[in-house]
Amino acid sequence: MKRVIIGLSGGVDSSVAAYLLQQQGYEVIGLFMKNWHDDSVTISNECPWLDDSNDAMLVAEKLGIPFQTVDLSEQYKERIVDYMFNEYEKGRTPNPDVLCNREIKFDVFMKIALDLGADYVATGHYCRKGTLHKNGENVYQLLAGVDVNKDQSYFLCQLSQEQLSKSLFPIGELTKPEVRKIANQIGLVTADKKDSQGLCFIGKVKLPEFLQQQLKPKEGIIVEVPKTHEIYNEDIPNFDTVEEKLQYQSKKIAYKTSYGKTVGKHQGAHYFTKGQRKGLAVGGTTEPLFVIDTDVNENVIYTGQGKIHPGLLKKALFVSNDELHWIREDLAINNGETMNVEARIRYRQPLQKATLYKVETGIYVAFENYQSAITEGQFVAWYNNEELLGSGVIS
Repeated sequence: MKRVIIGLSGGVDSSVAAYLLQQQGYEVIGLFMKNWHDDSVTISNECPWLDDSNDAMLVAEKLGIPFQTVDLSEQYKERIVDYMFNEYEKGRTPNPDVLCNREIKFDVFMKIALDLGADYVATGHYCRKGTLHKNGENVYQLLAGVDVNKDQSYFLCQLSQEQLSKSLFPIGELTKPEVRKIANQIGLVTADKKDSQGLCFIGKVKLPEFLQQQLKPKEGIIVEVPKTHEIYNEDIPNFDTVEEKLQYQSKKIAYKTSYGKTVGKHQGAHYFTKGQRKGLAVGGTTEPLFVIDTDVNENVIYTGQGKIHPGLLKKALFVSNDELHWIREDLAINNGETMNVEARIRYRQPLQKATLYKVETGIYVAFENYQSAITEGQFVAWYNNEELLGSGVIS
């Protein structure tokens, strides 16, 4: 029997995944990851990890599989929380869930599992793994989950061939209602449990309070830039090369306070992110205000009215070489080459037609249509049909 260690999170997805592995004849061991101790920043009164770990234990008991808890809070703080603070401080918006999978679940956790003699590590992610044979070797594919509403392949966009080779995703072929139905049929305590929300492992967090642990509040101004400002109506120059054009399309506008009027105050530009609407506390505008940019050095938030404010829209983005990642290394393009793909810049965004352009310093992703709130620090992932080929951090 092959041994599989599953990350039992105390949710319905990983519970059913464990049951399915058992049905498939694997020797299954459940491991709960405890990654967080500080409950002072969670929104709900209950202590999320304690409830989750109890539920995970009850599921393991019900299935008759061994169960233990591993404390990874030190690595989590170092690799995820510190990284997040660092990114917010720079005025970028990190994606902790993508990092958590790359750094914790499929790295630290996977190493522990392999040391315990596991052949595979399994999780309750809605995605699938494919295997191709190419030049006498196995090539692993990361495929979208069958449930379009729940597909979580985006969160795994930084996995490597090595990590994929040791991974199993038992519920990738199922829809969420099917998963709940199985859980109900076999009487799992997690069958009707709500999906977890908030930061991977920490639970629902008040982000400003969480960030305030390290990033101190600092009063600054909110500036509203009108849609009609001349910066949005510049004449488009003539370009000698495709790269020049892409550079132009992906460049960040350098806003100045003189471009608009001061409409309010805030407690720290690093608490806000592009495209954000809530938390500005500015009323009296015809359309809602959205954050179009933040300047953490000057501590200014730039805003604009309405979802289609030109300050939110862009057609291209750039990923530098050191933040570029191919799951399918065999398909990576070289300098001067292009590839037609479908891409998304955030979880659950419908896939958008795009073209990749590889240049010396990195890769441009040029979209067919304008994208709203392309945000530095977030991940862009590109696909060919159902297969996620690669990803990178938006710079």
